[in-house]
Amino acid sequence: MQKFVECFFDVGSPAAYLAWTQLPRIAAEAGAKLIWRPMLLGGVFKATGNLSPVTVAAKGRWLMHDLARWAERYGVAFQPPANFPINTLALMRGAVGIQIRQPHDLARYLAAVFEGIFARGLALDDPAVVAQVLGDAGFDTATFLALTGDPQVKQALVANTEEAVARGVFGAPSMFVDDVLHFGQDRLDFVAAALRDSSHA
Repeated sequence: MQKFVECFFDVGSPAAYLAWTQLPRIAAEAGAKLIWRPMLLGGVFKATGNLSPVTVAAKGRWLMHDLARWAERYGVAFQPPANFPINTLALMRGAVGIQIRQPHDLARYLAAVFEGIFARGLALDDPAVVAQVLGDAGFDTATFLALTGDPQVKQALVANTEEAVARGVFGAPSMFVDDVLHFGQDRLDFVAAALRDSSHA
């Protein structure tokens, strides 16, 4: 049977960005299907009582240095925006909307947004910057704005976030293989091992 890995994510998470750079390869090597599950990290934090690591100054400084080391190991760019963390509500509604309405465009959308935020350091909570980045990636800004205001899209993001919390998610990225939660981009080796040993194989 087909093996699966689900990844619950928010594009505002630098760890989710690093996981995004690696998961497609890991899934392909395992012959597994990668399912992206957009959620709102702020909603997860609120529901679980968790807080972003950057709320603790010393931990936040350490974390950003650590993520930079991981990026160097992966051979990917890492340049968070100066105003990190950013509000990703519109971007995550966009991710859900594109996944529902234009699923073939999701990979292109995630590439534009993740790289815009964490490889180019762009403030993608600024609508003008979002319009520029998405336009450069071939997306129509008016269509994107319509998606972010669509009640079905808004509800789908809420539903994804509630499902994530119900399944034990407390942060991003959170990956499931055989309903076992693997949290954090530094646990990708566990994801790869779980896919190798998956009961769905």
